[in-house]
Amino acid sequence: MRPPEVEDASEIQRLVRESPPLDVNSIYAYLLLCRHFRDTCVVAARQGQLAGFVSAYIPPNQSNVLFVWQVAVHPAARGHRLGQRMIEHLLARPLPQPIRSIETTVSPSNLPSRRMFAALARDRGAECVEQPMFPPELFGQSGHEEERLLRIGPF
Repeated sequence: MRPPEVEDASEIQRLVRESPPLDVNSIYAYLLLCRHFRDTCVVAARQGQLAGFVSAYIPPNQSNVLFVWQVAVHPAARGHRLGQRMIEHLLARPLPQPIRSIETTVSPSNLPSRRMFAALARDRGAECVEQPMFPPELFGQSGHEEERLLRIGPF
């Protein structure tokens, strides 16, 4: 596991594309994540190929919160807690402020993500609180499900 490099952006996009139900962003978005947010993102390589990617950032005015945007795990690497291990890797990194909680959004039907974040909360002895965040109408006519906020912490 390591911080991403800009050279990883196209492979990150491929990994996300192969990891439904994640929304695929432009390569430009992944370039920016790899350049501007590399301290709060992580890639996991296996046999020279990317097997996992977590994009995250510290929201403005919340210096002790890590907002996890996407967790992508290649289908061949699933079942080994790679997503959770990547998040734990991020939490162990030295950052300007200690992370006291994680926030993320998850759609109601994304059961693998829900299980992973529940396991992370359980393993850290932290509470996981869920509340509404982005209702489906904010996504226009895309048919996108609502995104519910999960807040895990305090650590």
